[in-house]
Amino acid sequence: MCGRIFVKTSLEELISNFPFAVKGGDIDGLGNRFPRWNGAPSQDYPVIIRDIVREPDTSGPMFVTARWGLMPAWAKPGGRPPPVNIRCEGISSNGMSRAAYRSRRCLVPINGFFEWKDIHGTGKNKQPYAIAMKDGSAFALAGIWETWKDEKGVPIRNFAIVTCAPNEMMAEIHDRMPVILDREDYERWLSPEPDPNDLMKPFPAEVMTMWKIGRDVGSPKNDRPEIIEEVEDDSEPTLI
Repeated sequence: MCGRIFVKTSLEELISNFPFAVKGGDIDGLGNRFPRWNGAPSQDYPVIIRDIVREPDTSGPMFVTARWGLMPAWAKPGGRPPPVNIRCEGISSNGMSRAAYRSRRCLVPINGFFEWKDIHGTGKNKQPYAIAMKDGSAFALAGIWETWKDEKGVPIRNFAIVTCAPNEMMAEIHDRMPVILDREDYERWLSPEPDPNDLMKPFPAEVMTMWKIGRDVGSPKNDRPEIIEEVEDDSEPTLI
């Protein structure tokens, strides 16, 4: 799964890494929320979607604001929390994801994400890790998005991150990882193509890195640069 992410730059700097996308009208409101060192579900993030109404008869990638947690238009409030991850296996047939996967895919730009290793297989003692690119560069996760209206009829754009089997590195700590897209595949993921199934695969481990971090990451209230600092060991139980 992928339940936490981090962005270690300002919003403007993050956007500058994806110059093919223009800024949507609602994106500036996120400016004071970044850097975000311990990003969690239910928070708002910048995502890139394929805008089809920017100009007559044109389309192109656009940065917009979206809330992490998938809520289709037909979803009712209350009940279980909205899913933050969607497995690539069955994404085209699952009732929660199939419509968005077919026509509303997005890119989720980040600098890294977190995962927890279940040390003893009991779920009670987990070592957190930070995962990023070796060169520290920003990259994009594959996502799908929807628009849901709250009780007052206010539209809320929302998204979930697509996951796949782990690469060799990630397999050391978990049995899933988010789908990370090559830059050359961004356009295709955002395109009208209904089923780019071959893009949902493990990212090459040799260009990635991971390191142990402290257990303060377990609470999203702890949102500071020290969260991603490497530690030698943190064997005390981590609640997530």
